[in-house]
Amino acid sequence: MIDFTIWDQLLRQYVDNFGRVNYSAWQRENHQTLTNWLKDLETLNYSPSSNPNDQLALWINLYNAFTVSAILNHYPIKSILPKIWGISNWLAFLWFFNRPAYKFAGKRYSLGKIEHGILRKKLQDPRIHFAIVCASIGCPLLRNSAYFPETVQQQLAEDASRFINNSDKVRYDFQTKTLFCSKIFKWYRQDFLAVSPSIPDYIRTYLKTDLPFDAKTPIAYLHYDWSLNEQ
Repeated sequence: MIDFTIWDQLLRQYVDNFGRVNYSAWQRENHQTLTNWLKDLETLNYSPSSNPNDQLALWINLYNAFTVSAILNHYPIKSILPKIWGISNWLAFLWFFNRPAYKFAGKRYSLGKIEHGILRKKLQDPRIHFAIVCASIGCPLLRNSAYFPETVQQQLAEDASRFINNSDKVRYDFQTKTLFCSKIFKWYRQDFLAVSPSIPDYIRTYLKTDLPFDAKTPIAYLHYDWSLNEQ
């Protein structure tokens, strides 16, 4: 069992209820604490659990911790897209997510490998798209606590509800009768359709307000804000 206590404490200290991170204070006060925790995990003697809840908690925590660590290494920055590592725009994005820069239990991983090769391919729970963050405002809100195997199912349900009931991510236009959604529903459409007959049907599963849309309702996708999710 991996101890997520340090990661949990850091999130509680530097992330607010709106998923915004105080990168400045974190970098100044406890950057090394996160670095040391991740360093300890590099050579961990770890045998993968057959329990999907163990796997979900582990890889969501690692994805988010690696992302925050990378931002702290390069902070101050305003976005993960503009010229931030000597490379501009989408090249920076692809480099950031596809480089095997992170080590866990003796193996190297990229953020893309964790997301696509493990969370999506092996664990196949579309709610992970409301839990893993790329450090931008357009992403899901970063939870200000760690994921734990015994609570991860409840946490993912909460994440899905929080995302879908956030009008910045999902909203219905009564005048045009259009369902406006985050581009996450476009990019990972097949993941959601694997568990629901349509995107509107999936959204309705978590929606707290009854809105007059159905599977045939036109969908438009909202602008995705790549600005840094900082306080």
